[in-house]
Amino acid sequence: MDKKEKITKAAIETFLEKGITKATISDIVKKAGIAQGTFYLYFPSKLDVMPSIAQEMLQVILASLDEKANSTDMDELIEQMVDVVFDVTREYRELSKLIYAGLAQTTHIQEWENIYDPLYDWIEDKLHQGQENGQVRKFKNSKSIAKIIIGTIESSAEQLFLYNDNHMQVNEHKNELVQFLRIAIKK
Repeated sequence: MDKKEKITKAAIETFLEKGITKATISDIVKKAGIAQGTFYLYFPSKLDVMPSIAQEMLQVILASLDEKANSTDMDELIEQMVDVVFDVTREYRELSKLIYAGLAQTTHIQEWENIYDPLYDWIEDKLHQGQENGQVRKFKNSKSIAKIIIGTIESSAEQLFLYNDNHMQVNEHKNELVQFLRIAIKK
């Protein structure tokens, strides 16, 4: 693990323990086991770590998608994508809240689209595969559709797991979302 990764992982732990406001760079470097000057080689301030934290979260999503969302049947693939995003959002609920809170406090929120490009590309590739095998209709701009798909899935998962303590209707919500997405993209 390189020093930037150490700092990022230490920042995640520190922010989760103390909150963004109370956490200090000293806390982060102590947890990372590096000198404070080393921190500044990679990040000008503690909030500048947020894009790296968001990238870590994106890697978790992509790894899960690669592992669990690999069906060539578009109906199954949509369900697998929804399951992955819901599972990751549930499991990393506090980290997700941290990322949104941290990015909202900085100008780094503008980097969100760049951070998410690999995820958009992953979904766009699946859309193209679905088009080639006749399961997905043609779109004028499949990159935009990929953004809409992930935005819809993430927003639904966040509504259930970040902003609402009542998780009793998760399966019903997921099923409706899957049906909605199937109707939206099917040929």
